[in-house]
Amino acid sequence: MFAAVDLGSNSFRLHVGEPAGGDGGEIRILRSARDPVRLAAGLQPDGRLGEAAIGIGVRSLQGFAAILAEYRLDAVRVVGTNTLRVASNAAEVLKQFEAAIGHPIEIISGEEEGRLIYMGVARALGKHEARLVIDIGGGSTEVIAGHGDSIAQVESFSIGTQPQAGRFFGDGRIARSAFHAAVTAARAVFEDAAPNYRDYTGGPAYGSSGTMRAIADTIAKNNLGDGLLSLPSLYALRERLLGFGHVDAVALPGLKRERVVAVLGGASVLIGAMEEFGVTQLTAINAGLRLGVLSDLELRSKHQDRRALAIGDCMRRFGADTARARRAADIARHFYLQLEAVDASCLDYLSWSCLLHEVGLAVSHTGAHKHGAYIVEHADLPGFTTREQRLMATLVLGHKGNLRKVKESLSEPAFARMVLAMRLAVACMHARVDGELDGVRLSMGSRIELTVEVDWLDRHPTLSAWIERERLAWEELGRKFVLRGV
Repeated sequence: MFAAVDLGSNSFRLHVGEPAGGDGGEIRILRSARDPVRLAAGLQPDGRLGEAAIGIGVRSLQGFAAILAEYRLDAVRVVGTNTLRVASNAAEVLKQFEAAIGHPIEIISGEEEGRLIYMGVARALGKHEARLVIDIGGGSTEVIAGHGDSIAQVESFSIGTQPQAGRFFGDGRIARSAFHAAVTAARAVFEDAAPNYRDYTGGPAYGSSGTMRAIADTIAKNNLGDGLLSLPSLYALRERLLGFGHVDAVALPGLKRERVVAVLGGASVLIGAMEEFGVTQLTAINAGLRLGVLSDLELRSKHQDRRALAIGDCMRRFGADTARARRAADIARHFYLQLEAVDASCLDYLSWSCLLHEVGLAVSHTGAHKHGAYIVEHADLPGFTTREQRLMATLVLGHKGNLRKVKESLSEPAFARMVLAMRLAVACMHARVDGELDGVRLSMGSRIELTVEVDWLDRHPTLSAWIERERLAWEELGRKFVLRGV
């Protein structure tokens, strides 16, 4: 049984679900919850989230924590989207939010959000078809093209219902000139990317967000246009909204007052997107990010982690030497497992970082570890959060040279253990140490101790130089490093 929590820019939502069939079968939703937090509306002019919005979020997550406590869950994943990506005080907010819900929160990239949305839609449909998926959220819009379970194109655009409504309808008035300007602005956001999706715009298209469903419901319940989520119906909705003249005057069956602003902003974005991408009709579907997160948790539980596939793709993209990378990863695991407080998740990050530690060579041999760190932090790695990529990037940065550049991170014992294991592994890889580690012992307490057989150093003469560099690097930061021969 798994739980997914989506900290969206409009609403916070929760799903508790369990797989109901075999691989790729239905996920039965056991419990759902939604709070209209309107987080994006709480962004201040200086980019900070205001205290009122933070307080609403904390109270919502405390309620979610009570719901989660009612279930015996195998895994919980809490993801933050656009507003938490852009808020300048996101680090402070996360501490309060994590304390409220009792679980770590992952701020996912827009591209990762798009992938998870597509996973949820594909899981719900269960069809092998070429399709386009559009998700208009409170702070961003994701457009994804794919075939069956496979994603061909995913992009996240910085346009959503809240900033759109605030920019063009901030005074509450709904004027034709403002609506026209809003649609034109939306088209400008999408126009450069539209040609990349042309192969998918003639087939089925789906709208997956809550705003999209609210627009579809409003059209259907008011017999607007052809009653479908189509351009003619959206134009009819536009005319009806213009007729009210002000957001406070809008009264349409099926449209809750709390949703008016989101529908107004969302409709202008959707019209712009459909016109620019050449889509005439969408089907609103009650599936997306949360179902995608549940599907991803299920895959991880079966050791089908998308992150491992992303690492392999990145290695191929930057021409990493697979044999060298795997040798470094194997040796790092050997060293890490000798240290205390072994953490399974840290072991994964350590292995993945070792596999990517030489990708910077694709840029230059000089400063390759710095180039590699940049690539790992900023590359498109499906399945990874920004926080995870930053952790791996710091490991790649610290795998050679002085340790001053990662000194701050070394204050965290878990990171210090990983970087020690990785640095020694890279040294052994360079010295061509293969399968000769049975007599090597590593410990890391108040000081670092590396115990080796003397003839082992004789068989690998360059190791002494590598280990001496390590001793100097650690002792420069006040950490004693002792090499013992037996």
